[in-house]
Amino acid sequence: MTQRILIVGGGSAGWLCAAYLAKMFGATKEITLVEAPEIGAIGVGEGSFPSLRATLAALGIPEAEFIREASATFKQGISFHNWVHGDDHYFHPFSMPSQRPGAPELLPYWLQGLAGDTPFAEAVTMQKRVVDAQRAPKRIGDGDYNGPMNYAYHFDAARFAGLLAKHARKLGVRHVQDHVDGVQLGHDGAIASVETREHGALTADLYIDCSGFRALLIGGALGSPFHSVSDILFCDTALAVQVPHPAPDTPIASATISTAHEAGWTWDIGLQERRGIGYVYSSRHTSDERAEQVLRAYAGPAADGLKVRKIPMRVGYREQHWIKNCVAIGLAGGFLEPLEASGIGLVETAVHMLGALFPHNGEMAPLARHFNQFMGERYARIVDFIKLHYCLSQRREQFWTDNCDPASWSDSLRDKLAMWRCRPPQRMDFLTDLDMYPPTSWQYVLYGMGFPKAMPPLPGMEALAAAARQEFANIAAVSERAVADLPDHRAFIAQLCQHENAFRNDFHAVRATIDR
Repeated sequence: MTQRILIVGGGSAGWLCAAYLAKMFGATKEITLVEAPEIGAIGVGEGSFPSLRATLAALGIPEAEFIREASATFKQGISFHNWVHGDDHYFHPFSMPSQRPGAPELLPYWLQGLAGDTPFAEAVTMQKRVVDAQRAPKRIGDGDYNGPMNYAYHFDAARFAGLLAKHARKLGVRHVQDHVDGVQLGHDGAIASVETREHGALTADLYIDCSGFRALLIGGALGSPFHSVSDILFCDTALAVQVPHPAPDTPIASATISTAHEAGWTWDIGLQERRGIGYVYSSRHTSDERAEQVLRAYAGPAADGLKVRKIPMRVGYREQHWIKNCVAIGLAGGFLEPLEASGIGLVETAVHMLGALFPHNGEMAPLARHFNQFMGERYARIVDFIKLHYCLSQRREQFWTDNCDPASWSDSLRDKLAMWRCRPPQRMDFLTDLDMYPPTSWQYVLYGMGFPKAMPPLPGMEALAAAARQEFANIAAVSERAVADLPDHRAFIAQLCQHENAFRNDFHAVRATIDR
């Protein structure tokens, strides 16, 4: 029977796993998390997918509490600058293309030019206009994790981990602060114990490796090979800096701002008190010194005198994420890069899958095979999607021309691009359970990057052309009303935090009265 669970490592991955399993299994499982006290979160990217809303709701964490405790803001998509030829822009929204009952699918008509020169994402959704106007994706009366716009979050990774830790401990997770000095294997090759400096041997039925890039259990003890994808994804280093806002009322962008540079790209993420800015680059195409120059030039005078943190990235994933009685989740299982917030999304995927497939009877082998196949294929598909952002560029620096060389593409991406030269991506190109990104995400990137518009003639298209033109006009008109109706992003964040503070004060006042 699998009753005792030991999670090695904290951070967002470890504490999300602990909280989720504790919420799912309650007192039926004994869950312990051990982490070294001085090791903090990596914090690369500090962004998420919209799926995090459902995860936080499942954990029972109120949205306003999350916003306040994690210094979180709203993320409605990614704004890409200079990725195509150096002075361009496109937007990847989280909202799906408009599809009202009875109205035609808009992509074929956009490809035929019926929306004029309006970019695809702007023609089929309201979200770019909402983001450009610095509006929040929801209003105060929309309720937790709901709103008219699809959205995710930006957050402070360390504070987010702290919130998850507090919640997990309330759910009964035992927290051990100690150094892991070694791992003992049993005669069957499974983990027998984890050796700690102060608490001695910690034992469990199932061990979860959330030890980050170190991969102490799955890599160090069990020797799962690491599958590098550095021949496809060249970026292997990040420089990061935290820049305070110049004033308390500084506007906060509700999208990740991603700007391409000579050997990589910068992220720019607005939190409540600061911006998180980083440069992700290829050490094969530039030096650390030049990379820091690029980062500081982008950040401007606000970063003068601030320390830049260097983060080496081992790009790839484990060939086996589950061996014997050990499962790797988070960076221990793999890392691709911060683009598209795939890291936290993969943690969510692994945690949800582990909870659904949990080996209650102790029979690990069949679940391990299923888990390994699923995670391996999901990583491979994410690699293709990330590569898509690079391989269509028209920039002429060596980094970009190397990315555009088909020799650096996977066979599966090469086949997809060949098919899409005569028709757009559609549902049959993807497997929902394995692909993290829906067809619309591929469409937003493809046509944002200037991929050739190709649409075979379809029966009945001309009959619905007038309806399609009207729908494009409706989206533009409704977008104006949405901008007028939705609140300013920063003002809405402040209002949520004030409500949370008022609730806390009322709660503590009632509690004090009861205690008296």
